[in-house]
Amino acid sequence: MAHRKPTSTSAKILYRPVGLASGILSGALSGVLFKQLWKVASPPRSEDTPKALESEFPLREILIAAALQGALYATVKALVDRGGARAFEKTFGEWPGD
Repeated sequence: MAHRKPTSTSAKILYRPVGLASGILSGALSGVLFKQLWKVASPPRSEDTPKALESEFPLREILIAAALQGALYATVKALVDRGGARAFEKTFGEWPGD
């Protein structure tokens, strides 16, 4: 759906709390999803997610976990942001971005 008319300042201001809430929601949701996914994907010796400063994990495992976590976060955030914008548009009749 193309959004041709520019977004009003009031719509942008009204959307800010929705955007903030969706950011918190997407961060929490992606964190839960990543922990569950890591339990399945991780080597059998550990269910903990490797942190960069933990010496017991090899660099390769740390980088794989970081890449997976980042990709998952970005995907979930995009889905939640888009859903929030669509719900806002249905409620107020105006797309909150652009």
